[in-house]
Amino acid sequence: MNVLVVGGAGYIGSHVAQALIAAGHDVLVFDNLSSGLRDNLLPGTTFIHGDIMDTESLRRVFTGDGATRSARPVEAIIHLAAFKAAGESMVSPEKYARNNIAGTINILNEATRADVHRIVFSSSAAVYGEPEYLPVNESHPQHPENFYGFTKLEIERILHWYDSLRSLRFAALRYFNAAGYDPSGTIRGLEQNPANLLPVVMEVAAGIRSELQIFGDDYETDDGTGVRDYVHVTDLADAHVRALDWIDTNDSSLTINLGSESGLSVLEILETAREITGKPVPARVVDRRPGDPAKLVASSELARKTLGWTARHSDARTLVETSWAVYSRLK
Repeated sequence: MNVLVVGGAGYIGSHVAQALIAAGHDVLVFDNLSSGLRDNLLPGTTFIHGDIMDTESLRRVFTGDGATRSARPVEAIIHLAAFKAAGESMVSPEKYARNNIAGTINILNEATRADVHRIVFSSSAAVYGEPEYLPVNESHPQHPENFYGFTKLEIERILHWYDSLRSLRFAALRYFNAAGYDPSGTIRGLEQNPANLLPVVMEVAAGIRSELQIFGDDYETDDGTGVRDYVHVTDLADAHVRALDWIDTNDSSLTINLGSESGLSVLEILETAREITGKPVPARVVDRRPGDPAKLVASSELARKTLGWTARHSDARTLVETSWAVYSRLK
């Protein structure tokens, strides 16, 4: 298929584009480069600089000519162009409502106008909120605790309506904690202003930050620090390709978790990073953050059964080694 990857110059988007190319698809990247990087654009992709808030720009991707569209009609969309900082979403909800909700509606409207009927949507485990049981499966109650999670859940609800009313088949992929880098070393663009644990640890190891802040060490976990489910970005990318194939083959929609099903604590990540990088990686315990659960681990049984997907690169060593291969250049 000819696949439009919205946000395809970003951290996850570039890995998804790589997986699509490897699977034989044509890839058209649409990105405003607010967080994506030209360095992440892969040979064999067509790049269009544009913004999802600009409906005319989006429309030209589907119906324009020249450099504003591909030689073939767009046949499917993978949408990853969302703001994702949970903390920021609580102080700037307008920013997240505009981009994550209104911007996605623009994509859906232009897609259905152009008779495109397949979309893979980057959702999030943030739709669940505080876990009521573990592991978290797709039937878990959905009570987002931040506005970012609300925007993801709201788009999932809208997608169900577009499926029913406009025959737009979707796969909503609820990521847990994306981490790691392309094991082949092809994609090397650094995340801009990262807030997640592993890239912050890498920045401390590389000397960009002075220390790691550990938000609480008195949780009811084995070592007292929070436990999260980290899934390698290459595994996530593989799931996007499988999900796209599934909705195309089955002419149906799908909502699934993507996680490794095994939790790693902050200290486990930190000690693995110290071992692999050979750096001291200074760390300091500070107060807990409001709303942080002690443990959050996915059930990916549905992804296994439906897509034949498993997280093959999501162990602690691979996550850290592939990240350090990129960040070590900054030493």
